Amino acid sequence: MAKVVISCAVTGSAHTPTMSDALPITPEEIAAQAIEAAEAGAAILHLHARVPEDGRPTGDPDIYQRFLPTIKQATDAVVNITTGGAATMSVQERLAAAARFQPEMCSLNMGSLNFAFFPAAKRISAWKYPWEKDYVVNSDDYIFRNTFRDIAYILETMREAGTRFEHECYDVGHLYNLAHFLDRGLIKPGFFVQMIFGILGGIGPDLDNLMFMKQTADRLFGRDSFQWSVLAAGRHQMPFLTQAALMGGHVRVGLEDSLFIERGKLAVSNAEQVGKIVRILREMGHEPASPAEAREILALKGGDRVAY
Repeated sequence: MAKVVISCAVTGSAHTPTMSDALPITPEEIAAQAIEAAEAGAAILHLHARVPEDGRPTGDPDIYQRFLPTIKQATDAVVNITTGGAATMSVQERLAAAARFQPEMCSLNMGSLNFAFFPAAKRISAWKYPWEKDYVVNSDDYIFRNTFRDIAYILETMREAGTRFEHECYDVGHLYNLAHFLDRGLIKPGFFVQMIFGILGGIGPDLDNLMFMKQTADRLFGRDSFQWSVLAAGRHQMPFLTQAALMGGHVRVGLEDSLFIERGKLAVSNAEQVGKIVRILREMGHEPASPAEAREILALKGGDRVAY
């Protein structure tokens, strides 16, 4: 049976508390849902932080400190700290937590893009917190910045820590950006590519695009030089992950990527989404990789070499 690495993106920065009561906000909620997701079969936990009082995205390492040790003590899952943060943050704010805690993995957006979720505001008439409406509505003017200089800064900052990256590619051009850094020697073969579909501003959620992205990556890097995974936003989540697994890829679920478990039904937790993809994988003859197997597949340094 082929082992599939399941990542779970627990809270993210685009969705707001009004959109789902299940979205974890406080450090305690983030820790609890991360641990439950690991118990359900997630080998990697992709983590953002939020201001506990109102759920605003934050890059404050002191808030990460309130849930990272709890997760580490309760599960052997790989921790992956975002360097994407939110489109409203500077690169220094986005990198602060990863630089302090030196995790086994970080996410790394492989280019800039328009990152928009303002259409969601049309479905909401009352907001829980004052910051939410402007944050969502104004996303029609957000640029999720990651210039070549920003990417090099993140790669060079984390190099001594031995941290590996989830290279997030929102469009075909991001694969070429990754190839550029491979040519410069800042990225080594054996890297991990996360192909992302369905974000407004990125490549669209068409299965033909999944084939094209994978074919492009194979051509640029060589089929055996990288591991790859897929995430898709909203209702496209499970169909795209199923197709990716059929093609030999890994998968990512989580409330960062979709708030739903099926059409018209909000997920009650991250673990519910993990459980669903585990069932789908097993129906196809695959098994979810354990954290130890994920570390071997992705050549990670181990949970004993992090700084929290």
